[in-house]
Amino acid sequence: MTDNADKEMNKIIIHEVGMRDGLQMEQQNVPFEVKTKWIEELLVSGVDIIQLGSFVSPTRVPQMADTDRLFTYFAAPGKKPANVVLAGLVLNEKGLERGMACGTDMFCMGVSASETHSKKNTGMSIAEATESIIKMAKKALQAKKRVQVSVQSAFGCGYEGRISQESVMKIVVQFLDAGLRNISLADTAGHAVPDQVTRMFESIFKLDPTVECTCHFHDTYGLGLANSMAAMRAGVKYFESSVAGLGGCPFTKIAGGNVCTEDFVHYLQRTGRRKDIDLAKLIDVAVEISNFFGRQMPGMVYRTGAIPFEPDEALLN
Repeated sequence: MTDNADKEMNKIIIHEVGMRDGLQMEQQNVPFEVKTKWIEELLVSGVDIIQLGSFVSPTRVPQMADTDRLFTYFAAPGKKPANVVLAGLVLNEKGLERGMACGTDMFCMGVSASETHSKKNTGMSIAEATESIIKMAKKALQAKKRVQVSVQSAFGCGYEGRISQESVMKIVVQFLDAGLRNISLADTAGHAVPDQVTRMFESIFKLDPTVECTCHFHDTYGLGLANSMAAMRAGVKYFESSVAGLGGCPFTKIAGGNVCTEDFVHYLQRTGRRKDIDLAKLIDVAVEISNFFGRQMPGMVYRTGAIPFEPDEALLN
């Protein structure tokens, strides 16, 4: 295997969720023109996947009312680099139909491991949601779309507290049995700790070493980056994060922001990874978001600036 091929296989993939998970908590409406400007800057920053929005009811999540319009706009020829994937969240068949109609490249859909969170988020039990998601995922795959299925509240629930690993793995096994190979564990309530993260992902890789695992951490209790590093050491390559650290699930008890994209990229670049990503561009977007909302965002690097030196070789292992 060549050095370039080896690097590609070990490449960390950045899945930017700021325009969806980041903005869904914000009460101040972000106009379509402002969103498109932010997305255009994210598109040229070098991130790999951008989640533009969720196909949900605008009455439940008003900030997502222009999701179909955003996908239609950016799916048009010449509006995005060919290597960038446009992703969208769907909760039901109607959402999937909407996404199919407006050029979505990748569908993200999930089941909560918490009965309480599942009912609040989707109105369905875990069993009902799992059956529905698997059906939708197969339909999307048949349409030659990329699909990512997730277990939400995988590391704990704001309403129920501890979620057993057995409950999470039961859903994971159902996904694997259905032939779904891109599986995400989402720390919706921000309860995860690094040892738990390592243990959970290692258990999935034991079931199937070829699975594409994604992680989604919230920084509710300050452990987002530490959990990301634990996932990386366990073999995870796909990381969901949000520019400026925006975000939080509106249907969990205590909402906390996502792992901050520019902070995570700064860490990667300090350790010799993903130098192709334009960190300065991500910082610019974070500053614009902070100015728009008129408050300091959770991210750190957009405030402090990046450390401008080459990585220490001792940090690369």
